[in-house]
Amino acid sequence: MKIGVSAFAWSARFQPSHLNLLPKLKQMGVAGLEVPMLDPHVLPVVEIRSAFEANEVECTVCALLPKHINPISPDKSDRNTAVKYLTECIETSAKMSAKTLGGPLFAPIGYLPQHRPTETEFSWAVEVFQALDSALDQNDMTLSIEPVNRSETFFLRTAADAKRLCDSVGNLRIGITIDTFHANIEELSIPQAIKDLGPRLKHVHLSENDRGPLGRGHIAFDEILAALTEIEFSGYLMIEGFGYDKNETDAPGTLWADVAVSPDSFVEESVGFLKKLMQRA
Repeated sequence: MKIGVSAFAWSARFQPSHLNLLPKLKQMGVAGLEVPMLDPHVLPVVEIRSAFEANEVECTVCALLPKHINPISPDKSDRNTAVKYLTECIETSAKMSAKTLGGPLFAPIGYLPQHRPTETEFSWAVEVFQALDSALDQNDMTLSIEPVNRSETFFLRTAADAKRLCDSVGNLRIGITIDTFHANIEELSIPQAIKDLGPRLKHVHLSENDRGPLGRGHIAFDEILAALTEIEFSGYLMIEGFGYDKNETDAPGTLWADVAVSPDSFVEESVGFLKKLMQRA
């Protein structure tokens, strides 16, 4: 298992200036930095690849779909557009040297039609993700689908929901991200959800129940780490949470992070906590 940090701690819009974080993260023993992708066309792709390679830090990507990109839209043309957009996300991630692209890629955040998920919507999602087979192979990419909580989606909320989708798609390059913030709401047992996923689990977001520094809240990270060890998970433990910086207006933490916790202090405290936890394990 490798320790990584999500750039969401600083900002949702990754800029060339954020590449200055890489030497410090490398010095802290962080193996990877996760780049937020809100639009694959605006990221400084060449600069990102060059800086990551120069600092020997791995790049992973977490994408969020714009409102007009919907793989489970009733409109077939919208679904075709989603295939094209996701293909662009895969190709752009590969250009940045990433091998893993994750996120809630089944629907835009906040898409909440007033019904339960239907089998028709499920079949649409399967078709969209199956259409990505060649793009994933050509770019040597793993796609890791992240269930999110009920306030953000109606479609995939649990590891079991996501596993059913992945099993139906049938591509070993497509797996699942567990985010402990969302799982804390939706799973009866996060460790059991991890064990049930087994090899389908490709990526992990470690996040406190309030998105603050790891170890301050009530998430049982020791039990989670034990479950990951049991299934022989060898991917990233990606620390995802938010700090406060009044100058970072695009940061998720601008609205609700603890103003006493800067992005840098959030990362330092969380990495220190996770290292100690891994050493004990």
